[in-house]
Amino acid sequence: MQKYIISIDQSTQGTKALLFDESGSLMKRTDKSHSQIVNEKGWVSHDPEEIYKNTIEVVKRLVEESGIDDECIAGVGISNQRETSLAWDRATGTPIGEAIVWQCARAADICDRVEKMGEADRIRESTGMNLSPYFPASKIAWILENVKGAKENADAGKICHGTIDSWLIYKLTGGRSYKTDYSNASRTQLFNIFELKWDEYICKLFGIRPENLAEVCDSNSKFGDTDFEGLLSHPVPIHGVLGDSHGSLFGQGCLYQGMIKSTYGTGSSIMMNIGETPVLSTHGVVTSLAWSMSGKVNYVLEGNLNYTGAVITWMKDDLKLIQSPGETQELAKEAVTDDSVYLIPAFSGLGAPYWDSHAAAAVLGMTRTTGKAEVVRAGVECIAYQITDIVKAMSEDAGVKVEELRVDGGPTRNSYLMQFQSDIAEAVVQVPDSEELSGIGPAYAAGLALGVWDESIFQKLNRKKYEPQMDGAVRNKKYGGWKEAVSKVLTTKQTEGF
Repeated sequence: MQKYIISIDQSTQGTKALLFDESGSLMKRTDKSHSQIVNEKGWVSHDPEEIYKNTIEVVKRLVEESGIDDECIAGVGISNQRETSLAWDRATGTPIGEAIVWQCARAADICDRVEKMGEADRIRESTGMNLSPYFPASKIAWILENVKGAKENADAGKICHGTIDSWLIYKLTGGRSYKTDYSNASRTQLFNIFELKWDEYICKLFGIRPENLAEVCDSNSKFGDTDFEGLLSHPVPIHGVLGDSHGSLFGQGCLYQGMIKSTYGTGSSIMMNIGETPVLSTHGVVTSLAWSMSGKVNYVLEGNLNYTGAVITWMKDDLKLIQSPGETQELAKEAVTDDSVYLIPAFSGLGAPYWDSHAAAAVLGMTRTTGKAEVVRAGVECIAYQITDIVKAMSEDAGVKVEELRVDGGPTRNSYLMQFQSDIAEAVVQVPDSEELSGIGPAYAAGLALGVWDESIFQKLNRKKYEPQMDGAVRNKKYGGWKEAVSKVLTTKQTEGF
């Protein structure tokens, strides 16, 4: 009988269900968006019950529309938006308020309080990450401090709190399983990535009881069984769980030290597998766990960018320079070759590796020959420059020369951008023929654990290859011009050493 793996990809905007056959081919996809709840203070929330109901719905449609025999479903994998945090009643599974989305900074005051205690360095040295309201530690603390009855019930052991993966596992297993995986745990700012356990000291700083956090398991372990509330005729095991960026890294086959991937979306996540030994960055990126598979842990360096694909959207919607993203490719090719325009997309400051929240966006280096095509090209090229900054930072931290960059996401369809990325990073760029990498990762993990396929599955993706073609002197001049342009918008001196 044919065997199938279902992968649930629960993201910031919506939930997908993906069906893979035993050859690893994607057979069917269903999806549904959920509400983005933004109040007058700019707080961003999601309804946990809506996310769970949508998960059941997209799986139901997947099974019905594909026409497969549900007896052939071997297992389930889950990827999730990572830092989004919530709490729920341990006995009833009822959410305690809304989920606080990773984008939401309502817990900034809690981080300020912890920083004034002089604990920021201790937190970074244990968790690999700078103290920030971006991470679940302060978000969960905010729930406990601000939702009526939450703190008292937590003290009595009646509360579960964590990330979306643990919520879905709990609900899909009917409350029988309260677990998370190493990749998600490492992004909470509560997990000691060196000792591989919840850090009791840091938990106490945020007023969180470690015993109320989920059990941390290997990313390919069995997380429980589900029949999707009676949809299936038999329970199937949930056997692969990864945060979405980690899922993409695994799906790309970046299994060994020095392998690196970049996801091009609204923003970008760049991750490098640094092997079994953690390295704390001195070049402006963070350290996390990639995963733990069958007891073997891998670590990553990660850098996140706010404005990559969003630059193209800005040029289309706000500047009206283009009518569709596809136009950027031809305009970039038409631009004057020697024009030296640089666009610095610091619309909300600059993230990794500069970390200057006060930096301002700018277009620099314009001449009389600068026109629409040159500005559009600068917008495209700034994506590659930013990613190269992070690739170089990771290379310095890990002591590894990056020879190859595996990429995914919508902007990778732009051949000009991909060739320029290869030229500026001086690395081979590999573009797969699938855009579902965050869902492919946990599917592969589940299928490997269940014996549906072996590691040859990582050869399943077809890839288009871009190789460096730019003259070295030209590359150095262009990248040097970028660094000089960035230096003009910085308000700090955190770029020393990059």
